[in-house]
Amino acid sequence: MKKQWWLASLVLLVCLGCLLKQHFRNENIVYDDEQQGLKRQIVIYFSHVVAENTPKGLAAQKFADLVEKKTNGRVKVEVFPNGSLYSDGEEMDALLRGDVQMIAPSFSKVTELIPEWQVLDLPFLFQDYHDVERVFTGNVGEHLLAMLDQKGIKGLALWGNGFKQMMSTARPLVRPDDFRGLRFRIMPSEAIEKQIRLLEGEPIVVSFDHVYRSLEKHEFDGQENTISNIYSKGFYKFQPYITISNHGYLGYAVMMNKSFWESLPKDIQQKITEAIQETTKWNLQQSKKQNEQELEKIKQNKSIHIYELSEEEKKRWERKFAPLYDQFTKEFGDKLLREIKQR
Repeated sequence: MKKQWWLASLVLLVCLGCLLKQHFRNENIVYDDEQQGLKRQIVIYFSHVVAENTPKGLAAQKFADLVEKKTNGRVKVEVFPNGSLYSDGEEMDALLRGDVQMIAPSFSKVTELIPEWQVLDLPFLFQDYHDVERVFTGNVGEHLLAMLDQKGIKGLALWGNGFKQMMSTARPLVRPDDFRGLRFRIMPSEAIEKQIRLLEGEPIVVSFDHVYRSLEKHEFDGQENTISNIYSKGFYKFQPYITISNHGYLGYAVMMNKSFWESLPKDIQQKITEAIQETTKWNLQQSKKQNEQELEKIKQNKSIHIYELSEEEKKRWERKFAPLYDQFTKEFGDKLLREIKQR
């Protein structure tokens, strides 16, 4: 009787082991959703912190669609907007750990890894959208993206959101003196912090995903942002004074974990490169169009006060910001600046 019980137990354990082995084998294989079993599907998690209807949000989804189409479903890009997967302050570490494969942080976040990228946060660096496109898609853009290699990151592209404008809770920001004493929300950027200090304001670092809550609590008096972010996030509800200054440009570095990139087959790398180039061209056109359209929508709101800087007023701001260029050149040389300014 004991012998029979022992044999039955042994058979049961063997069967259970086979079932578990098969289960874990299946768990580790990711199949194409629609063509299960044909080929192993590559899944890319793409995390970002802005809304889906912003230039970056729309570009991320367009990129995902293009990659799936160009690879015939072999690669699926899953986009996680609005900081739903990782917050503004978490996504870079998540990428470096390999917990997420793609992110597109603002340039200011990259300056924490590569200080030379502060050049892109300098005020009045770009004249217009054509100037932005020339730099982002030309030799300067390639040079900046190549700097990421040493940090374990594959730089794919530079995307744009649009030119930044100034906002205030209490009064229009027209003259440099108007900033004096204001608590001013900034992204984590040494170059932007210096700008606000030159204006005699008090810079306060607040991650993008916390801006709305901070506005509700009246934690700062002013900020800089693009029209598309101001409109999509409803920042104008709290800060009705908007100065069209075009003093800076908000852009993003589209990046992938380098180890993950190098693990991809060469043909897949080529298709992803094609998709990112096509998306970048579309994004730079879309960001211009979207900011212009949404500015017109904001203008229809009679409770919002919009002021556009004259050329003379811009020159006054430029003179105020001139020491930032001197400091950058002293620290990093003038080669990068000369390449950007070469028109």
